[in-house]
Amino acid sequence: MTDSLTYADAGVDIDKADTFIKTVKALAKKTRRSGVMGEIGGFGGLFSLNTAHYEKPVLVSSTDGVGTKLKIAFMTGIHGTIGIDLVAMCVNDIAVQGAKPLFFLDYLSMGKLEPKIATDIITGISEGCQKAHCALIGGETAEMPGFYNKGEYDLAGFAVGMVDNNKIVDGSEIHVGNRLIGIASSGLHSNGYSLVRKICFDVLKLKIDTHVDELGRTIGEELLTPTIIYADIIHSLLRDLPIHGLAHITGGGLADNIIRIIPTSCKLIIQNGSWDLPPIFPYLQQAGKISDREMMRTFNNGIGLVAVVPEKGAQEVLERVRAMNAKAFIIGEVTERKGDESQIKWA
Repeated sequence: MTDSLTYADAGVDIDKADTFIKTVKALAKKTRRSGVMGEIGGFGGLFSLNTAHYEKPVLVSSTDGVGTKLKIAFMTGIHGTIGIDLVAMCVNDIAVQGAKPLFFLDYLSMGKLEPKIATDIITGISEGCQKAHCALIGGETAEMPGFYNKGEYDLAGFAVGMVDNNKIVDGSEIHVGNRLIGIASSGLHSNGYSLVRKICFDVLKLKIDTHVDELGRTIGEELLTPTIIYADIIHSLLRDLPIHGLAHITGGGLADNIIRIIPTSCKLIIQNGSWDLPPIFPYLQQAGKISDREMMRTFNNGIGLVAVVPEKGAQEVLERVRAMNAKAFIIGEVTERKGDESQIKWA
């Protein structure tokens, strides 16, 4: 071998990456908010904390990915909304603890940098950050030749928010008599996709562009519906109304996620049929012959967020959520738990 090798010969194009960073900078500027220092491109993202309105400020953080929903983006060739999912999965988790999102960072890894795909992904992340009122202050775009198939990538995110110590929503005020308010999801959000793909593409043998009459659109369009970012709804409720607990319904479904915030002395009674069920859920349940219990432990089943509120305030919470163009329902109540009985009952 007489020729000198370069990093580009191994599949990593530094010049292309440098050009892409300029695009990222422009998209990040759209998310800029107070506290942001500098621009994308440093060794770390800088953010100045303004704690003037906090007695005892507490930082709240969360990291997550989009899971195998990425496979749907690969199949459709549509990458513009998957970034919204990424932001939602991280931001919703900190918002339910009462934290206001401050900033977000992403990690995008590809076998070979494909600028059009990468730009679409970051555009979605930028849009998600704008919806959540948090700043995109940094991230990492990695080229890993031979690690991914062409057109495939991995995606992860990290969000940080802040809440006053005496305003943390931790479920400690939940007690017997409280009501459960279920706030609608947009569909599957970003959980259960390994089972979804098995049903749709192995059992039903659907193509990604197959039109499904029960859904009113193609299966690809349905499965790519972005996750709702609940930050605005949550902080509107916390600002004015008594909220004793909040649960983001992700992996583990309604059954596992609500229990995370309920005192062990309490039990939940959830009324089946008390909310509107998006058609994707009965469609999957019937096609996959899935038990009710498995559905409730795998999917959000049409409820993406649950608020635990005093009985007297339930109606006002419903009205507030609906005024923000979201669907909300009273889906159950908190009762006394006796002995070692289960903490959740479906009625």
